[in-house]
Amino acid sequence: MSEQAAGLPADQGYKIEMRNIHKSFGGVHALKDVSLRVRPGEIHALLGENGAGKSTLMKILSGAYSLDSGSIWIDGAEVGINSPKAGIALGVSIIYQELALMGDLTAAENIFIDNLNDGRGLIHWKRLRAKTQEVLNDLGFGQIQPSSQVSELSIAYQQVVEICRALSRNSSILVLDEPTAVLSTHEAEQLFTLLGRLSASGVAIIYISHRLEEILKICDRATVLRDGENVASVEIKDVDEQKLVNMMIGRDPQNYFPERERAIGEVVFEADGICRGDAVRNVSFHVRAGEVFGISGLVGAGRTETVMAILGEDKRDSGTVRVNGRAIKMRSPIDARKAGVSLLTEDRKTQGVLLDLPILYNISLCALKALSGPGGVINRKKERQAAGVLVDKLRIKIGSLDDDCSSLSGGNQQKVSISKLLGSGSRILLFDEPTRGVDVGAKIEIYKIISELVSEGYAIIMISSEMPEIIGMCDRVAVMRGGRIVGELDRAELCEQSLINLSMGVNG
Repeated sequence: MSEQAAGLPADQGYKIEMRNIHKSFGGVHALKDVSLRVRPGEIHALLGENGAGKSTLMKILSGAYSLDSGSIWIDGAEVGINSPKAGIALGVSIIYQELALMGDLTAAENIFIDNLNDGRGLIHWKRLRAKTQEVLNDLGFGQIQPSSQVSELSIAYQQVVEICRALSRNSSILVLDEPTAVLSTHEAEQLFTLLGRLSASGVAIIYISHRLEEILKICDRATVLRDGENVASVEIKDVDEQKLVNMMIGRDPQNYFPERERAIGEVVFEADGICRGDAVRNVSFHVRAGEVFGISGLVGAGRTETVMAILGEDKRDSGTVRVNGRAIKMRSPIDARKAGVSLLTEDRKTQGVLLDLPILYNISLCALKALSGPGGVINRKKERQAAGVLVDKLRIKIGSLDDDCSSLSGGNQQKVSISKLLGSGSRILLFDEPTRGVDVGAKIEIYKIISELVSEGYAIIMISSEMPEIIGMCDRVAVMRGGRIVGELDRAELCEQSLINLSMGVNG
């Protein structure tokens, strides 16, 4: 698609222009005639489903990938970026979701790692710390101590250190990839304030996020990609969330949340008086077959801590867990799985899948005993057949079962995580933030999977920070605050106001 057809404006004065970029991998077109223009001082959203080409385009901009054809222009001059070092020299810095910091070094050492001694031989530590403090003060984060070890800082502060490092390199083009994925609401607001300061100083910011409410709040313009091609470049003031979704997925989803026949059965899971220090205080609830039971609350309310105490990942002080009316001693997630209870973790990349192992091994990981014959030898034919059934059932888009899990989009990696739980034979599933870090199209697919599972009689406990998700998917919801359940809402009572009132202790 040409630049004009993509809706790109024809005026000049751009900080960065990527013109008619093509990129293929092994005959597969990742980018086809893609163009992107960003002005100085602009926060520009780059949107699209997983696999749309966003990461490939940014890796070309950074120099991690070479382009097949097309051109890159910075400040009106054509440039060649053939390595990350060349990208940094031209003022391009990318801050990925997985931060690239050295945890054992201090904030000062991380920020000025390229130039610790000002070219003067020995490091002048007092001068280095003073220079770091000046940078942090200028950005409004003077509370971060230059001598603090980075591994001991919060994720939000680690992100600030990454941004400071980019600025110490005189970066004028800053790319942020899902920067708020692991931040609390307060931390995200701090980041937005910082980005506002940077844009006001003339830094061109490319912002990648699946959280469209953030895009509408902080961005000036957006470029949308789909299947490696430009769809449109639009002014944020001219669009709403629904229009952006339609452009990203190429269709009107009408309703994110699928309708389903609710055939809710008997109680199959009970948590009674679960306690673990101040984090979990006398939590009790039950879940029925065919039901989606939600756990809602603000960050720090104790939702994940409750699940970890139930499963035995964290030792609880007291409390009883019953499955199908029978008390179960869950001292570890292995005990839970033997009882038919499995967890989909909120951190997919480090706890949900093994990225460097084949998709086949990831799917069968929790079913090895059932797939093994005499002597514990895995029946490879049976393993492959079972994995194929789950791939079809969950509509996982793969090339081959033998491909590494890292080859999949975030949404398909999440489906692999779910298939692993189903392969274990568990009928009670705990989903902790099941759609975190996946695009809109993948969210809709996961909602369909959840609806299909409960229609088959599975019981699902769903923790989510997204109120529309809780309201759209759950049959009942327990709201937590300060480690306690402070209220329970039936489907007919569910609305954002009720959830907020209970979460914040406000009398509605």
